[in-house]
Amino acid sequence: MSVKLILDKTLNRIGISRYELAKRTNIQYHVIDKYYKNKVIRYDSYILNKICECLNCEISDLIEYTEYS
Repeated sequence: MSVKLILDKTLNRIGISRYELAKRTNIQYHVIDKYYKNKVIRYDSYILNKICECLNCEISDLIEYTEYS
């Protein structure tokens, strides 16, 4: 099993760019980009919370727990 960030799918569904999310959350673009590209090793609860608040979504819209492919 693995944990995977799915911020890319959520942003595409909502129609918001990484740049726009960075502006709205006041989180640096390169940090948002790492979450978008699933390049984060340790998830920051503050960042996840800010993204959820901004997008008005649940944590399950950002992270999924799946079997290895």
